[in-house]
Amino acid sequence: MTRDDRPPPLEDLDARLKAARSCQADKRDDKSEDRKTSELGPALRMGSDLVAGVAVGAFIGWALDRWLGTQPWLMIVFFLLGAAAGFYNVYRSAKQTTGVAATDSGDNGDQDSPSDGTKKE
Repeated sequence: MTRDDRPPPLEDLDARLKAARSCQADKRDDKSEDRKTSELGPALRMGSDLVAGVAVGAFIGWALDRWLGTQPWLMIVFFLLGAAAGFYNVYRSAKQTTGVAATDSGDNGDQDSPSDGTKKE
C-alpha cells in the first residue's frame, strides 16, 4: 500500500462529519414538515377511534342477534351506540388536541369568578 492509497486520518473524517451535520442542521431549520407529521398522529387516532367504535358496536349487535335470534334489531341498536361512542371519542380527542380545558362545573374558566355563579365587581 502506498501513501496515496491509505484512507484519510480520523481527524479528516471528523471534520467531514461535522460539515455534513451542520449542512443538515441548516436544512432542518424549516419545521413545516416536522409539524405536518406531528399533526398526523392525532388525526389517525381520531379516525381509528371512530372506526373502532362503529365496528365494535356492530359486532356486539351481530353476536347478540345470532345468540338471541332478534335479527337485525340489536345490530342496528348497537351500531348506533358504537357510532355515538366513536363520535364522542373523536370529540374528546379533538378537545384535547386543541387544548380546550374540559370543565365539569360548567363555568367559563375564569379563576376570579365565585363558584356561586354571581359576577364579581
